[in-house]
Amino acid sequence: MTNLVYSCQKCGTCCFEIPNQPGAKRIPLYPEEVDKLISIAKEYNIRFAVKEDLVFPDELNSKIIVITYRIILEPSGHCPFFITDRGCSIHDHKPYACQAYPLSLKRLDAFQFEITIDPLCNFVINNYEELASKSLKELEGIFIEEFPKAKRFYEKNKKLQYKILKLEAENKIKIAREVTLEDFNNALKKWKRMELRVKVKKGELEE
Repeated sequence: MTNLVYSCQKCGTCCFEIPNQPGAKRIPLYPEEVDKLISIAKEYNIRFAVKEDLVFPDELNSKIIVITYRIILEPSGHCPFFITDRGCSIHDHKPYACQAYPLSLKRLDAFQFEITIDPLCNFVINNYEELASKSLKELEGIFIEEFPKAKRFYEKNKKLQYKILKLEAENKIKIAREVTLEDFNNALKKWKRMELRVKVKKGELEE
């Protein structure tokens, strides 16, 4: 048993580039999240841009299937929605990745993820030894608000994976499992894009 309960230190670490690792910070966004943030950015006159993140080449239709995008950080290295004296300016509209933080999804390969903890979070750093020994069930009792959101994040990825496999089984797409870097880069330059979207309802979780 533990009395440890997560409390955000409001340090802004999650909103900033990883020190000494330019380009390493990854804030993934699903296409529908991009749509929402574009509207918010326009309303508040915030410069907001994304680039493709997780994509699959569909050989059957000569298309790039876009699963997620990632936020392009400001030149100073922080999320464009971060405000120095306020922190996150879109707290009520944060994407899945930010809602679940410091829990995150670690990509094992193109089709597998696991829930993990961001080691750069100050709360995690200060309690690392205790957290390192905890099971997922115990972590659920520590990250009370964040764990359900991480599970929804995880479930959304599983649904996307299932949708890809279902489309393949129906011969509607064909994902290239073995492709050279040169061929992949050529496909990125020449092929049209298709966004893949799924919905995850609140409470629609798998243990």
